[in-house]
Amino acid sequence: MIIGVPKEIKEQEYRVALLPSGVYQLAKRGHHVLVERGAGVGAGFPDAEYEQAGAILVDSHAAVFEKAELIVKVKEPLPSEFALLRQDQILFTYLHLAADRALTEALMKSGATCIAYETVEVNRRLPLLEPMSEIAGRMSILVGGYFLQKHFGGSGTLLGGVPGVLPGKVVVLGGGTSGINAARMAQGIGADVTILEVDLERMRFLDITLHTAHTLYSNESHLLELLPDVDLLIGAVLLPGARAPKLITREMLRRMRPGSVLVDIAIDQGGCAETSRPTTHHDPVYVEEGVTHYCVANMPGAYARTATQALTNATFRYIEILADLGLTEASQKFPALASGINVKNGKLTNQAVAGAHGLPLNE
Repeated sequence: MIIGVPKEIKEQEYRVALLPSGVYQLAKRGHHVLVERGAGVGAGFPDAEYEQAGAILVDSHAAVFEKAELIVKVKEPLPSEFALLRQDQILFTYLHLAADRALTEALMKSGATCIAYETVEVNRRLPLLEPMSEIAGRMSILVGGYFLQKHFGGSGTLLGGVPGVLPGKVVVLGGGTSGINAARMAQGIGADVTILEVDLERMRFLDITLHTAHTLYSNESHLLELLPDVDLLIGAVLLPGARAPKLITREMLRRMRPGSVLVDIAIDQGGCAETSRPTTHHDPVYVEEGVTHYCVANMPGAYARTATQALTNATFRYIEILADLGLTEASQKFPALASGINVKNGKLTNQAVAGAHGLPLNE
């Protein structure tokens, strides 16, 4: 199979979808891997490493799409890439279609088979989303603490406190992969941490795992009680494939102290706050109701090298299966891969995405 690795063109996106070591393994199995020049430079993997691994370096972005049967990316196609996709092609990347109707319709129009990393499911887990959720969760505490600094408009609260001064309060909405990683980081620097969760078994796990963090059943009443004292609020709610629920209203934000910070990890699925809107690493924050909002839609891109390695550790096995077997046989032998298909033959095949946009589902 001919596999294409284009350079990511999303603003401040430096990750790459395939490591040189992955190219080497695919080339050994008889596949041709086309890599756009400069695709891995932002993550610390120069063209020479890809060439040495057996990649065919391509100068043109469009040429990668034109020649490849399987396109492997990190982020969703941008409008300039919509016309490059074609009917006999497989696209394998993060899509987050529930938050983007225009992208959904463009992919349907292309006729390509589009597989979303974030909906590949194995035993109720999302193994291709988890590595990025881990990074985003840990990163949320770093950026949240950073923007609590007074000269950034924050309250001037040090999350870990010091002897004689109480630590800052961190509230994490959701105890999934990103939530537990946020809580671990916050706990590690000495913050006072509370995780809101609805799954009782998950709460028991969190209670055993995070010895100094508090768990609280997630409902609006409990959240309203916590908000007046929160320094850093982390939105880490996930409904696989669907839009994130709006758990934080504008009225709720008014209860928070001026200079507190909201980090909405769920922004790539639409965000879990009524006031959330996507931002970039170049211009990451804005203020609503006195609360600093950090809503960068590709948070792990800030740590491109770590994120690239973590992502490809998870995705490579599936890329190899698709290349070796083709879509039909791979989907039959590995149902998890079939669960990742969001668009096929111009039709939606993911129920959550169809429901988000009110479009017909083709099962």
